[in-house]
Amino acid sequence: MQKVFLVGVIISLAFADQLSKWWLIEVFYKPRLFEADGPSLSFFEWLATFGQQQLPPISIEITSFFNLVMVWNRGVSFGIFSSVHEIMPYVLSAVALVMAVILGVWMSRAKYLTTLIPLSMIISGAVANVWDRLRFGAVADFLDFHYQEIHYPAFNVADCCIVVGVLLLAVDGIIIERCRNKKKLQREILNESAC
Repeated sequence: MQKVFLVGVIISLAFADQLSKWWLIEVFYKPRLFEADGPSLSFFEWLATFGQQQLPPISIEITSFFNLVMVWNRGVSFGIFSSVHEIMPYVLSAVALVMAVILGVWMSRAKYLTTLIPLSMIISGAVANVWDRLRFGAVADFLDFHYQEIHYPAFNVADCCIVVGVLLLAVDGIIIERCRNKKKLQREILNESAC
């Protein structure tokens, strides 16, 4: 039952990421800013269409600290390893999928939800961004938070899943695991003293 729940978490978060990108690209940006001819693609048609064209850069100010943007990340987090070489999306996708498999093996051995949920978040984010790379050649980023002219790198829902998952995994490994080990040691001491 737990495995079904975790697979559901992975699929739901990846679906939420793709749905947010579809809405922004096909429903919000294309008809309003680019006056695109013809109807926007339906979600499932968009999700299954490879070789899609990347929209040009866009920035719409929403508040004094937040913009909706359209940028294409050809690298990994924060644009690291960014390259316009046409093989790079496939290389980065392969690396991300290998990492997702490694995290999946870790998930199969982990016992606690405090470990399993962050791992499923990271896997979902990685898989969602891989899907972007395979369809667009880059990852679609659209959330831009800033203070005056200092901008945090643009990101998307999948990136949020990865970052929050890594932070929760760190809390699990540093704080919660220590508490579990302490309780386990206390139980062992109580069992020894009872003998």
